[in-house]
Order: sequence, then structure tokens, then C-alpha cells
Amino acid sequence: MTHNLLGPEPTLLPEHTDAQAALDSGTDPTSVAAEHPDYSEAWAALAERALAGGETVAAYAYARTGYHRGLDQLRRAGWKGFGPVPWEHRPNQGFLRALAVLGLAAERIGEAEEYERCKTFLADSDPAAAEATGLK
Repeated sequence: MTHNLLGPEPTLLPEHTDAQAALDSGTDPTSVAAEHPDYSEAWAALAERALAGGETVAAYAYARTGYHRGLDQLRRAGWKGFGPVPWEHRPNQGFLRALAVLGLAAERIGEAEEYERCKTFLADSDPAAAEATGLK
């Protein structure tokens, strides 16, 4: 990711080593979310699974939870509501994936304005995130 020298520094969310290791080892994301409720990647995994299973409202709810947990962490990390949130930093991916599913689920329930907002937010955070999640 190219950094704009005149813009804000990229925001990097903190590592969640135990939660990430649990997901990576195949622990069900429901268990990971219950044990680590502030871990956006678990909520994103739940949202993606629900969306793939046709459970759009559940996907929307899971994605909104992961999105808001990520926003809280971004703000604590110094993010001021704008600026890069790099996809290449694994801890950011949970937030960005939740944002993408939130947009996709919003589109499926007819929330066109929220879909567009999520799509723009994702691309503004990092175009690589839009590419990786398919929300572009």
C-alpha cells in the first residue's frame, strides 16, 4: 500500500494472538467470538458463513457487531474517522471483512445507501481490501 505523505498515518489494529490462533486452528468462530467478543475476525467469519448459508439478517447482525468492535479499536488506536486501514495488516482484516459483509448483506435487504457507504468506506480504507473481499 502506498502511503500519502500528506495524509494520516495508516492505522494498525492490535494483535489478538490467542483468538487468531484459535480461528487458524479451526475452532468454530462462534466459540472464538464468545471467548473473545472484541475480536472482529471471529464476527466476520460468522457473518461470512451466515451470508453463504442464505441467512442474510444473521449475516448483517454478525457483520455489524464485528464492524462496531473494529471501529472501537480503530479509535483507540488513534484513527480519527478517515485514513488508511491497510488490508496487509492481519488484525485489520477482521474489521475490513466485517465491513464488506455488512455492505453485501445491506444490499440484499434493500439498504442501498448503506451498501454504497460500506463500499466507499472499504475502498477508502484500502483498495486491496475491496479487491480481496469482492466489495468493489
